Amino acid sequence: MVFRLDGHSFHRFSDVHNFEKPNDVRALQLMDHAAKTVMEEYPDIVLAFGESDEYSFLLKRSTSLYNRREAKIVTTLTSYFTSCYVFNWSTYFPDKPLQYPPSFDGRIVPYPAEKHIRDYFAWRQADTHINNLYNTTFWALGTFAKDKHEILFSRFKINYNQLDARFRKGSVLVREEVVEQGPLSTKEDLEPTGVDAQAPFSPDPAATSEGSNATTWEANGSPAEEQKNSGKKEKKIKKAKAKPLTRLVLLHCDIIKDDFWNERPSLLAE
Repeated sequence: MVFRLDGHSFHRFSDVHNFEKPNDVRALQLMDHAAKTVMEEYPDIVLAFGESDEYSFLLKRSTSLYNRREAKIVTTLTSYFTSCYVFNWSTYFPDKPLQYPPSFDGRIVPYPAEKHIRDYFAWRQADTHINNLYNTTFWALGTFAKDKHEILFSRFKINYNQLDARFRKGSVLVREEVVEQGPLSTKEDLEPTGVDAQAPFSPDPAATSEGSNATTWEANGSPAEEQKNSGKKEKKIKKAKAKPLTRLVLLHCDIIKDDFWNERPSLLAE
């Protein structure tokens, strides 16, 4: 399922709040911040793509969020994103108080196969490029021309391909697994460090607690008891590793070609 939201009447909203043309990096960063907060709150979202005043969120195939009720998912995620946008407005626009409340509309689209998911995100990134190329030329020239790249370079010394990738490719938020050390096996190696408490976006507290206990050496008990406890520790280590720590990463990269998806097969497999 793909949940997509769009700003409602954002042409007016951007004019009233004097957004820079053709791109206001602060407005885009605010959108990224709100989307990241939504992904932190809802771990079933494995990927998000943003451009301009819209964001698309991919929920993993096996999600049971709100029992997969469309109305519940749409209303809750839309309202939460909007709240995050308003809540963090002053961080990115400290000199521009809100003139009126922004609003977003949302919808869910189910896609039957991996190909359709990839086609959807490729379509959104292609749209990002087309719109940005047009807008960059329009605001530089004031009109539309066939050969936009040539006009930008010859008349304005703007190399489009060197513009910020955020503007050309949009924003991609994805969960990346945090690399941890393998299971410990000797008494000297087993130190009470546990699962990295500083690692961002950790799993549920129970899994973290088990991982921490599993890597703490217990120095009491008979040799037989130690061997038995060692077996339990190994099981706990394996259990903790079943829920790897992840972090959210913001990228401005190509998601149309195969490389992005081949490097992250779990996005479409869960």
